[in-house]
This record gives sequence, structure tokens and C-alpha cells, in this order.
Amino acid sequence: MAMLEIKDLEVYYGMIQAIKGVSFQVNEGEVIALIGANGAGKTTILHTITGLLSPKKGSVIFEGKEITKVPAHKIVSLGMAHVPEGRRVFAQLSVYQNLKMGAYTRSDKDEIEASLEAVYKRFPRLEERKNQIAGTLSGGEQQMLAMGRALMSKPRIILMDEPSMGLSPILVNEIFDIIQSVSASGTTVLLVEQNAKKALSIADRAYVLETGKIVQEGKADVLMHDDSIRKAYLGE
Repeated sequence: MAMLEIKDLEVYYGMIQAIKGVSFQVNEGEVIALIGANGAGKTTILHTITGLLSPKKGSVIFEGKEITKVPAHKIVSLGMAHVPEGRRVFAQLSVYQNLKMGAYTRSDKDEIEASLEAVYKRFPRLEERKNQIAGTLSGGEQQMLAMGRALMSKPRIILMDEPSMGLSPILVNEIFDIIQSVSASGTTVLLVEQNAKKALSIADRAYVLETGKIVQEGKADVLMHDDSIRKAYLGE
């Protein structure tokens, strides 16, 4: 059984159909990449999975349970975390306060502290800056904070939307190393990323989205060497 299953998803913005019958699945322990050009519908799919948008048709099934109509805040407590595009940290709060906000669905103080220690171990810079106001962090540090905050909810699956956007090449490599370490520690990852080359380099499988439809799917290393993919998305 797939951990996350998307079936025949149709999503509209008013009269405009953004997602046109999309189906795919994510198995436990996988890193799955959703790649495609700007406006292909990648973010819309993530927002629908996490309850921020309602589909007109189709269903979202997480660990065997239909969650299509479950409100976003309840989806977090089921074990799904979302790192949104543009990071969306709480700019006026400290790094520490942002991280604590990530654990708002949890009640065991000792376990929350253990998670905080684990996040600081993975992101030493966040510990160094724990009392700093989040809005004053660099873009890369804010991305780390958004990822750390998501991990504080102790997710079984983490959905990441354009984690490399606006970062320098060195920081992009660092963020992707962190995504791999999150996966290696047992968290399933669904990754939306415009940097197709980096996404395919760490993914197990990938789905290619064009104008709201999946046009190709397969093992990431196979897609990486597909001529049409290389031409359209890898700039080769």
C-alpha cells in the first residue's frame, strides 16, 4: 500500500482548471520529485494534498485514510508536514519560537525537547541563532528554519515546495544534502522543485507535470538521461 495516493485530482481556480486528472503515489521511505515548468501546477498539488485547496474531483489518501476534506491543521497531526514555497517563517518571532510553533500539535514536552535537540544537531546554525528574529536571517537560514519547523511536528512525510529557490549554488547543495539526510533518517519526502537536475539527483522516482497533467513518470536516474527531459528541464 502506498503511503500517499493521489487519485484523479482535478483542481480549479474559478473557471480555470489548474490540475487535470492527476494520479500518482508515494511509497514509504521514498524521495519523490514533482518537476515541471513554472505554472505547471506543482504548488497547487501540494496545497491540495495538505488541505489548503479543495479539489473539484478526485481524492487524497494518506496511510489508507481519505483526507481530501480534512482541514489543513488536522492533516499536520496525522503526520504530514509542508515546507511552503518562499519559506514563510514567522518573521517577527525568534528562531526558537518558530521551531516551537512547528510542534504545536504535540503535547509531550520531553519529546518536543528531544526533537528540538535533533533539529539543532541537523542545523547547527539555527542553534547559534536561536534568539535571533527570523526575519533577519539570510535566505538560506530561513529555508533551514522552515525545514526545521516542519520536522518539529515529527512528520511521517514531508512535502517541500521549491526549497532551493533564490539560494546560491553552495547553499542549494547544502539544502539538498539536508533533504537526503532527512530521507535517510526515515522520513518520506515529496519534493517540488524547479531545479530538475538537483531534484532528480536525489529522488528515487519522479513525475513530470505539464499544464496540470502528468506527462512522464519513472525512476529518477532514467529520467535524468531521457533526451526530452534533458532538453526541456535540464538545460542540455
